[in-house]
Amino acid sequence: MQQNKIIIITAPSGAGKTSITHFLLNKYPNLAFSVSAATRKPRGEEKDGIDYYFIAAEDFQQRIENNEFVEWEMVYEGKYYGTLKSELQRIWDAGKTPILDIDVKGAIHVEQQYKKSTLSIFIEPPSIDELKNRLQGRGTETQDSIDARVNKAAYEISFKHHFSVNIINNDLHTACCEAENEILKFLSN
Repeated sequence: MQQNKIIIITAPSGAGKTSITHFLLNKYPNLAFSVSAATRKPRGEEKDGIDYYFIAAEDFQQRIENNEFVEWEMVYEGKYYGTLKSELQRIWDAGKTPILDIDVKGAIHVEQQYKKSTLSIFIEPPSIDELKNRLQGRGTETQDSIDARVNKAAYEISFKHHFSVNIINNDLHTACCEAENEILKFLSN
């Protein structure tokens, strides 16, 4: 039986991982977005069950105790994010390959559990200054939130050697094409 594969796209917040993930999902119907669980409130037009499973912190903590997550992190104080085992199974049961758009620590945890069946792609911003400009351009974050994400980014970049592939996102179209090429190679094996 063929082993279920997983594709991970990870990066510091604002580096382009979500844009690249959307590009791939729109182009390849055999890929499916793995909806992460989060305890934060929806931003902008985000929808529960589509962008994230928005759940209460108490429920999240109970699911941790029940071992329902492949990975989870308290990414920022009091803000949990994670990937439910049931979400991966839902996608595999549909005959598709999940794409996980997750933070760096979570990506390392998933990769450690599924070593032989995972492709992990680290998206690196061209610079920390450019990352800060991108986060400010979103218009969805407070200055404190932007500062926290920028400070965390330098730390996360130090883990880039843990991943199968590193792509520097100087140009979104080029980065999308590079990710696409890596995924096509991975899925053909």
